[in-house]
Amino acid sequence: MYAGIKRFLLPIAEPVLVPTGAVLVAMLLFAGFIALVGQSPPEVFWILYQGGFGSSFSLQNTLVLASPLILTGLAVAIPAQAGMVIIGGEGALAVGALLAAVAGYALHDTAPFIVQLGMLTVGALTGALWFGLSGWLRNYRGVNETISSLLLSYMGIALLNYCIQGPLRDPASTNNPSTRPIGDANMIGNIPGLDVHYGLIIGIVCALIAWFVLKFTTIGLALRAVGGNPRAAQMAGLRVNIWVVGAAAMGGAAAGLSGAIEVAAVHGDANSAIVAGYGFTGILVAFIARQNPLAVIPVAILFGGIDAAGSLLQRRLDMPDATVIVFQGILFVVILASDTFLGRFRFFKPGAASEPKPGTAGAKS
Repeated sequence: MYAGIKRFLLPIAEPVLVPTGAVLVAMLLFAGFIALVGQSPPEVFWILYQGGFGSSFSLQNTLVLASPLILTGLAVAIPAQAGMVIIGGEGALAVGALLAAVAGYALHDTAPFIVQLGMLTVGALTGALWFGLSGWLRNYRGVNETISSLLLSYMGIALLNYCIQGPLRDPASTNNPSTRPIGDANMIGNIPGLDVHYGLIIGIVCALIAWFVLKFTTIGLALRAVGGNPRAAQMAGLRVNIWVVGAAAMGGAAAGLSGAIEVAAVHGDANSAIVAGYGFTGILVAFIARQNPLAVIPVAILFGGIDAAGSLLQRRLDMPDATVIVFQGILFVVILASDTFLGRFRFFKPGAASEPKPGTAGAKS
């Protein structure tokens, strides 16, 4: 019985323990950086904890920030299943927010549920088309999807800024240019008992659905086949081009949905504050989660807590809130580097303990 439990747990333990060790190494490196700038590492880590998770207020703030990070993390993780590295989530979020705000204002005289559903649908479709273009360029024009998605990201941000300052600007918005408001009655409310909007629930549900589909359905199997060996997948009868463009579109839908939620639950219109770096942080979330939609959820909450603590560091220790970006960068590099250790520890191999060593009596000649 013990051998059976060990055989089951060891393969699971390595993917957990190696990243955990990497996080500890990243914390030590960040502590060294903090000491170099003349601050106390224990005090900084305590403030990071307090700002992100130390009270009900900070925890709720963390969950609000984690909501868009879950979806922008999925925007990278889903296309990665088909072998693509798409990093343009910020642009898809921006255009999704812009079109969702336009749809919300156009529908603002209808029932709130219709307005909210329309905004979320338009935002998701806009993001899907935006990312789908990167997938199409890769397959039919040979353009690298990483470069095209990054360029499209800057184009999406520029389009948002142009529209809110030009043709779609609300005349009443003077100091902060924005689109016309969707109306308070049409805003997505908060989860009962919490100061956290329903966007968090939407993000978690999307992550769970993506995880289930990718792990337990033929869709996930097909995407992994396309991402692992496109030529073999094509020989097996899969239409690789359609799967690649579809995976890109699914990722874009998550990013566009994130932008729509920011309008419908936080801002009430589309403005420049929506471009807050969620799409770029989502890249870190997805890579640290190793493109696993289920792991995206806790990683997004971790990064939401780090982001939430930035202002507290600034107030308490007079440190720039960019300090948390340094911590995020160190985490990203160290955890990616830790991938090289996966599969190298014999202890985590179920049959390693029972295998005879070379040269012993039980070893095969």
